Amino acid sequence: MRDKMQTRRRDQLRQLVGLAGLGAWPWRAAWAQGDTAAADAADHAMWPRIVASVFDGRAITLADPAQLQLLAPARAVDAAFVPVTVRSASTGLGRRSGAGHIKRLTLVVDNNPAPVAAVFDFGPRAGSADIETRLRVDAYSMVRAVAELGDGSLVMSARFVKAAGGCSAPPGADAAAAEASLGRMQLRAETAAAGQLVQAQWQVSHPNHSGLAMDQLTRHYTPAHFVRSLEISFNGERVLHAELDFALSENPSLRFQFLPSRAGVLRADAEDTQGRRFSTTLAVAPA
Repeated sequence: MRDKMQTRRRDQLRQLVGLAGLGAWPWRAAWAQGDTAAADAADHAMWPRIVASVFDGRAITLADPAQLQLLAPARAVDAAFVPVTVRSASTGLGRRSGAGHIKRLTLVVDNNPAPVAAVFDFGPRAGSADIETRLRVDAYSMVRAVAELGDGSLVMSARFVKAAGGCSAPPGADAAAAEASLGRMQLRAETAAAGQLVQAQWQVSHPNHSGLAMDQLTRHYTPAHFVRSLEISFNGERVLHAELDFALSENPSLRFQFLPSRAGVLRADAEDTQGRRFSTTLAVAPA
């Protein structure tokens, strides 16, 4: 029975973006001035459906690399741990409200069973829209960073990544050990002068089961169990809120920037798909 349920779930995930009609494709014209690689990216089979179902068919233009850039390996060493970096010109978000600043960032892996890997909403204490994390990639795929700007427009940077099997790869940690350490979180932050951007990292011990990996002993699929949401704040003001999916690797981590105006407390609150909540804090004192 469990095998049938897991198989049904995999089929539903793979069909998710196909449920919405393709509708109009206003994004095609936006690629007209791009280079050949960018134009090819627009023609990948899943992308039109993702645009229709996730972005309501809105126009998405190719970002200038100086504005937004996604960095990822052309061929991943490990499909279950693919490093992804987003760099942007949108700095000092807490002090900006112009049309060009990034207020939301969506990471998409076209050919994953659930294409939307993460959605980040930036708050008044966000120092920038720069993000680093590790993703699972299930098949050769375009990986995309789609940024929503202050004026509501969408821009994108994309990279084709050769990797396969990341979503169905078995966990690297022993199940008992993973359960014993589940929910242990860490926050780290570099020292910076008051009013300057601070580099920080969040990580949580969590198997982040996709529901697509088979237990080699029982021959059953391990049920999905992953970190679903993350809230990071400084002195009670939001740095970022993230809605996450199983595409984040085992023991998910996130590098980000924030803007402290004075000494205070950096806080992380996370919740997983079983309703378990985890939190940790870090005292930050700008030099």
